[in-house]
Amino acid sequence: MSEHFELLDVYKAFISLAAGLILGLEREMKDKSAGLKTITIICLGSTLFSIISYKLAGTGDPTRVASYIVSGIGFLGAGVIFKEGFSVYGLTTAGIIWIAAAIGMSIGFGEIYIAFTFLICALIVIYVAKFFTSQFVHYHHNKILRFKMPVSAVDQKKIILNDIKKVCKVAYEIALEKEGEFLFITLDLHINNQQIEVLESYLIKNENIESFSY
Repeated sequence: MSEHFELLDVYKAFISLAAGLILGLEREMKDKSAGLKTITIICLGSTLFSIISYKLAGTGDPTRVASYIVSGIGFLGAGVIFKEGFSVYGLTTAGIIWIAAAIGMSIGFGEIYIAFTFLICALIVIYVAKFFTSQFVHYHHNKILRFKMPVSAVDQKKIILNDIKKVCKVAYEIALEKEGEFLFITLDLHINNQQIEVLESYLIKNENIESFSY
């Protein structure tokens, strides 16, 4: 049994633990479905599979067992992605699960510097992307607005759409539904945070709009 055990493996386990905790902490702080424990366990598991694959491969391919981590982690990542209405949630969490597995594999195969280089890159993306988006990206694409208005006020529809376009600059009507005495209109908006506040104020005050949702 001792012939396969090395002190280096213990170091790899603790390094993987640290990497998983660092990645998982951000998801835990945002109360995501895959948080500190999940991300850390994924990182540790990937490291263990890589170590075992490398040690037991003999003269064979040491990446054979580890290669299944890539396909297996895909199923786990898909489990945290869900769709609600026109919005999709969990893509960032799924991406972090994916990179956590990759970092764990790198540590398992002894590529510590590569693992932490990509860990730092991932953290930069996670924490800095929001700042760059707010500073340099003027519009949040694919913001979906759905509002309800009475059929009796259909003559106000064009006026409402023009008012919304004045606020958002870009607004496309992508769906029109009629249920009973009400119309449901769905728009694809290109809008920034300041414009959202103005739009919400307009929608709340407009007497012809019964309700709305993003």
